[in-house]
Amino acid sequence: MKLVRWGERGAERPGLIDGAGRVRDLSGRMTEGDITPAVLAPDRLEALRTLDMESLPLVEAGERLGVPVAGIGAIIAIGLNYRDHVAETGLPMPTEPVVFSKHPGSLAGPNDPLPFPQGTAKLDWEVELAAVIGRPTWQVAEDQALSHVAGYMVANDISARDWQMDRGGQWIKGKSAPGFCPLGPWLATADEIADPQGLALWCDVDGIRMQDGTTADMVFGVKTLIAYLSRFMALMPGDVVLTGTPAGVGLGRGRFLETGSWVACGVAGLGRQRFRVV
Repeated sequence: MKLVRWGERGAERPGLIDGAGRVRDLSGRMTEGDITPAVLAPDRLEALRTLDMESLPLVEAGERLGVPVAGIGAIIAIGLNYRDHVAETGLPMPTEPVVFSKHPGSLAGPNDPLPFPQGTAKLDWEVELAAVIGRPTWQVAEDQALSHVAGYMVANDISARDWQMDRGGQWIKGKSAPGFCPLGPWLATADEIADPQGLALWCDVDGIRMQDGTTADMVFGVKTLIAYLSRFMALMPGDVVLTGTPAGVGLGRGRFLETGSWVACGVAGLGRQRFRVV
């Protein structure tokens, strides 16, 4: 099942993608009225699966898609988590996950324009697999960790590298400007993804392939990350874990985004994003 939210920013409505790739309207079929963290509970997702998809109204083609989940509380990200990306940075291979966060004010829809913030000269791209937590997750065993994942999305961990690396303090400063965390186009429930460690992911800038990787190259796999994070914090439904990016980022290539740049990225089975820097 592929869940979406569609409509103008701040007035999104719930929907899902049917077998023909069209958006169907879930308005009126959900007690919450939106795809909230409560909807990600296993029993709620199972109830949605019983709906007759063909009976749901079609949404007009071309409607804006928003962040697939409303009310995201925490965005926890992992740095240096692909072997080829570690190699391009010249840094040592991490022995434990490198953890940082992004402010929820950075959230954006998958095709929303990315505002170029004043004060940075090093705006960078990072395609990622995002895992969305579906039920409370505190100190879970690794072999149980994936059962706490409601689903997966495409993410782009947009970064102002000079703010991140040259200004001292924590990375969150370079990771959190408006538009720095586009998610979607949809949330694919976990049953849609047979193996989160077997997904191709890619990113193009102005039509040129910059990143071309696979989640098999992760230093720490998704189940390891969920179990690890839950040792230190209670992950809650709707929390999003960004699992790292493969080689080919602007920092490694010595080039960065400019006003007018087009960015397109995707993950196998999870769709694609395409947005312009404005």
